Amino acid sequence: MKKTLIAATLANLLAMPAFAEEPASPHTFTGNVGLFSQYVFRGISQTNEDVALQGGFDYSHASGFYIGTWASNISWLSDSETITGYRSSSLEVDVYGGFRGAFGDSGFTYDIGLLQYVYPGSRGAGFVKADTTEIYGAIGWKFLSAKYSYSLGDTFAVNDASGTWYLDLQANYPITETLTLNLHYGIQEFSGSNAGVSNDSIASYEDWKIGLSYALPQSFTVGAYYTDTSMNSAQKAFYTNTSGKFLGDDQYVVFLSKTF
Repeated sequence: MKKTLIAATLANLLAMPAFAEEPASPHTFTGNVGLFSQYVFRGISQTNEDVALQGGFDYSHASGFYIGTWASNISWLSDSETITGYRSSSLEVDVYGGFRGAFGDSGFTYDIGLLQYVYPGSRGAGFVKADTTEIYGAIGWKFLSAKYSYSLGDTFAVNDASGTWYLDLQANYPITETLTLNLHYGIQEFSGSNAGVSNDSIASYEDWKIGLSYALPQSFTVGAYYTDTSMNSAQKAFYTNTSGKFLGDDQYVVFLSKTF
């Protein structure tokens, strides 16, 4: 009997794996940092064509829920103090959260969420706050995506602009395992009016981008892109700062970024 028990015990031990595999964690934390020759947002330079340092942190859950924050230096508000009322404002902080996932095995993905743009700084009385809240929804398929963002109130220091929306169409086509072609076309459509002047007539426009990004070892990426906008004379005047620089002109950007 003793020999039988010993033999059975040895057999059970041999049948057991050498080590127990721990279940994969449903929690994922990531970060990113990048150095850009300038910060261009929806075709408009946010740094007066000067260098930008950017970075952020994200948390995601296996259920599809995610939250995150991202920040960059800016100058567009304080560069036009007499227009925006901002005596000092050198930072943009974005806070966002939502759900993303896939539609079964169709290859299509979805992403819905809420994004708050925050611009700390001091401004004069009577001027519209630049802070902006948008809800968004996106659909993706392979290297293609379409994202629709809708503003819930005053939008980027434009008064009475609730209902302003932006459509972002992108194609990020992998040419090789490390080289990607980046294409973008966007439509910015403002709502509301000020003093009888339609926001759409002075602030709406279209923008596009073409670029290349190259994946380096250690999760680094280097890239460059060209971006431009389509505006009439009134819209160009709206996006020209008080020093006379048109911020929606054709722009060239080079960057180095890292994820971790």
